[in-house]
Amino acid sequence: MRPFSYMAVNDLGVAIARAARMQAEFIAGGTDMLQLLQEDVRRPAELIDINSLALGGIEITEDGAHIGALARMTEVAHHPRVRERFPAVTESLLASASAQVRNMASIGGNLLQRTRCLYFRDVATPCNKRRPGSGCPAIEGLNRMNAVLGTSAHCIAVYPGDLAVALLALDAQVEVAGLHGSRSIPVGELHRAPGDTPDVETTLEPGEIITAVAIPSSGHAARSHYLKVRDRASFEFAVASAAVAIDTADGVVTEARVAVGGVATKPWRLPEVEEVLVGYEPTAERVQHASRQAGRGAKAYRYNAYKIELMRRVVERALSELGVQT
Repeated sequence: MRPFSYMAVNDLGVAIARAARMQAEFIAGGTDMLQLLQEDVRRPAELIDINSLALGGIEITEDGAHIGALARMTEVAHHPRVRERFPAVTESLLASASAQVRNMASIGGNLLQRTRCLYFRDVATPCNKRRPGSGCPAIEGLNRMNAVLGTSAHCIAVYPGDLAVALLALDAQVEVAGLHGSRSIPVGELHRAPGDTPDVETTLEPGEIITAVAIPSSGHAARSHYLKVRDRASFEFAVASAAVAIDTADGVVTEARVAVGGVATKPWRLPEVEEVLVGYEPTAERVQHASRQAGRGAKAYRYNAYKIELMRRVVERALSELGVQT
């Protein structure tokens, strides 16, 4: 770990201005940051502790949920109205990490966690995400856990989070504040695919900070499910995951949202699955046919071709567990 300065703030404007000026990084729960500091992957000149900012709280109204960025994962997961109105959110949070980590980790920080690619976290190896222009050894190397969707010739690192996948399926927005005021970003536009600049991972501007997550109420949000497949039962990142949200009327699907994780460089929506479901009765045959469309255009590498078939099976199982088959 390299030396850095530390500053605790209780004013949002001060935090934003200092982060933009000093190229500092924010820290809340620190469950990902501390690992990256210890591994010498992140080398901030300064850490700004934001835990005293008024960015906590969970508000549920008829219009939806407003979740502060500093709300802890455990707090959100066990909120009875979140569980009732947005079950995929609860399920994604409870499938994440361990109880101890969930007690510490913040919602905003969880959305910004960094990839678990072996090469990114090993400073003895090249990595375009960590050191632009150094290369991507995962493309020809140990890539069993890497992405098959959204990849580029410069990076195939998978996005590791669970919550963002669920939020993508629920049409959530991320509220941010920065030097030029506040704005809302659709969750699907928060993270960037690597392209030729894999070191630029989000659409946040310098100094911008996530302040809250807003989830609109809807029939499909209330009828949602998150399914995670992993190598071991707990404290493990997804090999493949799916968040599904469905609404029906008179036995026909009227709204469908399907997103996947563990297989892409960012939380990934599957419109090719959704369009095969909407307007039809959700029979077993229809669900199977829709699920087979998942991941059109996916690109497999030496050790991760299995992810394409696994993704399709996870989507089908998630829809089946949601109870959309008749």
